[in-house]
Amino acid sequence: MSNLAKIDQVTNLHRNNELQLLCFRLEKDKDLYAVNVFKIREVVKYRGNITVVSHESSSLVEGLITIRELTIPLIDMRKWFHYDSRMKEKNLKEYAIKREEGEDDIIMICEFSRWTVGVRIYEADRILNKKWTEIEQSAGIGGATQNSKLVSRTRYFDGSLVQVVDIEKMLVDVFPWIESEKEEEMRQIRELRTTKEVLLADDSPSVLKTMQNILDRIGVEHKDFVNGQKLLNYIFDPKTDVEKIGMIITDLEMPEASGFEVIKQLKANSTTAHLPIVVNSSMSGSSNEEMARSLNADEFISKSNPIEIEEVMRRHLA
Repeated sequence: MSNLAKIDQVTNLHRNNELQLLCFRLEKDKDLYAVNVFKIREVVKYRGNITVVSHESSSLVEGLITIRELTIPLIDMRKWFHYDSRMKEKNLKEYAIKREEGEDDIIMICEFSRWTVGVRIYEADRILNKKWTEIEQSAGIGGATQNSKLVSRTRYFDGSLVQVVDIEKMLVDVFPWIESEKEEEMRQIRELRTTKEVLLADDSPSVLKTMQNILDRIGVEHKDFVNGQKLLNYIFDPKTDVEKIGMIITDLEMPEASGFEVIKQLKANSTTAHLPIVVNSSMSGSSNEEMARSLNADEFISKSNPIEIEEVMRRHLA
C-alpha cells in the first residue's frame, strides 16, 4: 500500500471512530489476541535461517532473520507473555511457540515506534473491524503479570474474547536500553515555567508511566487519563476550568473514544477549539506530518520522545 493510501485509510477509520485488528493465536485452539493492523507490515511464513545473538535461556530475542534483504530481530510472543521483569533470569525456552518439525514459522512483521521487528505467533486469524466504543479497558483480565501485557479487549464474530496486546510494552521489555536512552534524553530537557496544566490520554500503562516521568521532569502540572472518553468527560465537566488547560497530549488508539474522536470533539467546540492538541503516536515513518494535518492536530510527536515533547511545550506554553 502506498504511503498516501495508508494515510487516507487510517484517517477514514479514525474519522469514523473505528479500527481494524488482526487476530492471532499463540497456541492451537487457544486464546485469541490482536494488534492494530496499521502496526503490521505483513504476515509471512518463514523457514530461513535464524542468526542466534544470545544463548541465554532468558533471552526474549530469538535471533536475527532476513526477509527481502531486511534484517530484523525476531521475538517469540508466547515467551514474552511468560516474561516477568521481576525475574529476569527465568528460563523462557519451554514457553516458545511449538511447531511440528518441518512446519514454517508464522511471523508478523511489525512497524511501530520507529522499529521494525519480527514477532513469532502460532497462527494468524481474521481481521476484525470495530468501533472504538466496542473496545473495553483490559482491567480484570487474567493475573497481574499477564494483565500488564494487555491494553484492551473486545469480542470476536462468535462472541468469544479477543485481547489486545500492549505491543509498545513488549518493545520496552525486549530492549530495556530503549528506556535508558529516554533517561539520557530526559537529562537534557529543562524545566518549563507555566501555570497551565497538561491533559494526557493513553491506554498503555507503560506509556503513561513514561509520559508522567517526562512531564514531571519538565515541571508541568498534568492530569492523566486511560482513554479518550475519560479525558473528554473531564474537559466537558461543568466544574472544569478550561482556561487552566494549556495542552492536550493524546494517543490515537484508545478504547471508548480514539484520539481522533478527542480531536474532533475539542476542535468542534468553541470553548475548547483553541487548545493545542499533540498526537503522541507510535505510527512510524514519514506519514506523521501528513497524518497530523489530516486529523487537524496541532503537533505530532513520535511515541514519548522527551526532547520532542519539551520542544512542543515550549512552542505552545512558554
